[in-house]
Amino acid sequence: MAAIARAARPLRSSVLSSPAPPTLRSLARAQASHIKPVTGKESTRTFRSSALVQEKKYTQDHEWIELSDDGSTGTIGISTYAAKALGDVVYVELPTADLEVNAGDSIGAVESVKSASDIMTPVSGKIIEANNVLEEKPGTINKGPEGEGWIARIR
Repeated sequence: MAAIARAARPLRSSVLSSPAPPTLRSLARAQASHIKPVTGKESTRTFRSSALVQEKKYTQDHEWIELSDDGSTGTIGISTYAAKALGDVVYVELPTADLEVNAGDSIGAVESVKSASDIMTPVSGKIIEANNVLEEKPGTINKGPEGEGWIARIR
């Protein structure tokens, strides 16, 4: 019973009031509070990004679409993450030209030694071209999924 009484005893106030260990955020705030602003001639820092980064969009299913310079056509493919997750690609089912599709429709499939995955189109439109290189060399997707390994072009 004495052991139960000791375990049920409230903690000392010094234990409850001890400070929590510092977090990364609290350390950053403390360091930032000691930074003094630059006086005199200040430079403005600008950020730049390439046009490709602004035009390429990704879906939650790891497909991407990159708009052409004029914005009338888009190139569809799978992300580098998806290509690595699939492993060695052994077969690619490509869409046919002049195929009308809606956003979310399956336009083909990628099969690897591990698994197979459908390729969904992120936008509605008409398929105008498929990457026929992938029929002969499906491993091109593993080498450059966001470059030479594109799947189809859509308008």
